[in-house]
Parts: sequence; C-alpha cells; structure tokens
Amino acid sequence: MKKCLSMFLCLAFMCFLGFSNVCAAQPAEGDPGALAGPPSPSKSADVDLTILSNTMVFAELSYIMANPDNYIGKTIKVSGPYSSSYYDATNQYYHYVIIQDGAACCQQGLEFIWNGEHTYPDDYPKEKTWIEVVGVFGRYEELEQTYNYLAVDDITIKN
Repeated sequence: MKKCLSMFLCLAFMCFLGFSNVCAAQPAEGDPGALAGPPSPSKSADVDLTILSNTMVFAELSYIMANPDNYIGKTIKVSGPYSSSYYDATNQYYHYVIIQDGAACCQQGLEFIWNGEHTYPDDYPKEKTWIEVVGVFGRYEELEQTYNYLAVDDITIKN
C-alpha cells in the first residue's frame, strides 16, 4: 500500500508539472495556433475535469478534496461511472461519479446531489453507467461530519 501511494504521489506530481507546462503554453484565444493545442475547458464550468487524462483527473480530484475551500461555489464538470450506496444510519442513498487513476489501481467517488424531485432507483442511471454531471461544489454537515458534493441540475448519460 505504501509503495502504491508513494508511486501515485510521484506520478501525480510529475503529471501536475507537465500539465502546468501545457497550460502555460496554450495560445491565446483567437490566435491562429489556438486549434493546435489541447481542448479548451467548457465555458459552462470553472473546472472541467472531462478534458483531462485519467491520471490528471484523479490528481486534480484529489487536490480538490484536499483543498475544498478553494472550490466552494465553483462549477465543476466531471464524467465517469455512476455508483450509489445506501447508508443505514441516515436511511438514504448517496450518489457518486467514480474517478479512477491512470493505472486503475485507485479510485475516488465525487458525491453529487441531483436538484429537484428524483426517486432512486427509478430516475437514476444503472450502476456503472457512464455519466457526465456539471454542478456547483459545496458541502454539508451530517452526523457531525462534513461532506463535499456537487449540486447538479441534470445527469447526462454518455455512451
């Protein structure tokens, strides 16, 4: 476990440095070379995790969860397999987008709360269905614990 964590941290740091250099080298909007670079982030999201590689999205999500105060109120776009879990202590289901690292050895779920009236399981996707959500990052308190989540208006099924 320590070896995997050490390797992941090293890899995440190297990818972060590489991604920072790619971002700094992007041409300004309107430049003739603008089409040659990586895709631009979505205009509807402050943080678009869908344009990152598996390694980078996992590293960025880890950073978001380690520094949630920097993201409260920001709109985040993310995609991945849908998962739900039931918690007896609260008598309710929780819903997640699952993010795996590039080596598929580690995964992390980003909880989302679907705004409006929706019934589980009727209105939700089947387990492991690839989804995309765009939502506002927030937090809530429950059973004396703090949890981070995305407040989303819609779930898009991706094929």
